[in-house]
Amino acid sequence: MNVWEARWSRAFHVLYYACLALGLILSYGDGTGEGTGPGPLTLGIVALMAGWHGFFVVRRPRLLGRLNPMAFHLAVVCALYLALVSRDRSFDVVVFGLMPQPYLMLASPWSYVGAVATVLSTFAARGYLDEPGVLWRLVGSSGLVVAIGLFVDYVSRQSAQNRTVGVLEERARLAREIHDTLAQGLSGIVTQLEAAEQAMPDLGAVRKRIALAKELARDNLQEARRSVDALRPGPLAGAGPEAALAEVAARWSRTSGVAAAVSVEGTPRPLPGEVQTTLLRAAQEGLSNAARHARAGRVAITLTYMDDEVTLDVFDDGVGFDPDAPGAGYGLAAMRERAGGVGGTLTVESAPGEGTALCLRIPSN
Repeated sequence: MNVWEARWSRAFHVLYYACLALGLILSYGDGTGEGTGPGPLTLGIVALMAGWHGFFVVRRPRLLGRLNPMAFHLAVVCALYLALVSRDRSFDVVVFGLMPQPYLMLASPWSYVGAVATVLSTFAARGYLDEPGVLWRLVGSSGLVVAIGLFVDYVSRQSAQNRTVGVLEERARLAREIHDTLAQGLSGIVTQLEAAEQAMPDLGAVRKRIALAKELARDNLQEARRSVDALRPGPLAGAGPEAALAEVAARWSRTSGVAAAVSVEGTPRPLPGEVQTTLLRAAQEGLSNAARHARAGRVAITLTYMDDEVTLDVFDDGVGFDPDAPGAGYGLAAMRERAGGVGGTLTVESAPGEGTALCLRIPSN
């Protein structure tokens, strides 16, 4: 039982006991102060209803939804209600606490059977079964109770589906964050260590590569902590996207040895945090791909502010690839998901031997 189900269960239990208490209050008077109060047998039935529900339902939440024994407990409570109302009509009000119990105690479709049985017990308790036309009233009341149950069941299923969708979306977000931070960072560290290994026995070159690997490790450890805390990416902390892109490009140039130029066109303006994050992650993906696959000699990053959109272009003069080929990599798929999350689109233009151009477009309104 999840948190919301537990809260609804408590609410139904409270409603049940509140209706019993209200019936007791009403039984002590008819509104004029002349009532004599319930007799000992009536009080005994009330106590038995309260105790039975408390001991067999409230204290055994793990059994809720099981046909055995909850169907028996519901039958006992309905029988006690029939006996109670037959003695004192002041307890008619208990029906409001009784009607939700089948949906609490039984699983579908037995909950609907229990609801109809509860309606039948209320008709019997009030003496309606002997009245003419009772069949249509019984059918109408039962239909209404079942319809309410169907609606509640539908809402519950939708809530469960929404929770499932939320879980899947969060998993996808975490996958993107891991790819954009840890995976790229570890790839850079491996590249530096491999370069250090190839530079042996040049100790100066080895020390330089190891220092860059250590810098990458520290930066990505900090970035991982920020991602766990659901904070903005490190380069964006206290800076706009222009400065963040320049910082990322400069760091990438130091570790890769490839020149990366950043230019801004148009008039910069404030952007939502998620849009800034998407722009930065797209640039990181383009740079990462250029380092690992493209064997590029130059990379150009252009951030353009237009009236109705902001665009980011990442171009490299590397070996290129076929974007439509199977297994083009998780990074591009993750970036398309991230772009779609802010209403944007990601396109990739490339061909073998012709470099790669990555373009991210995000509407401004």
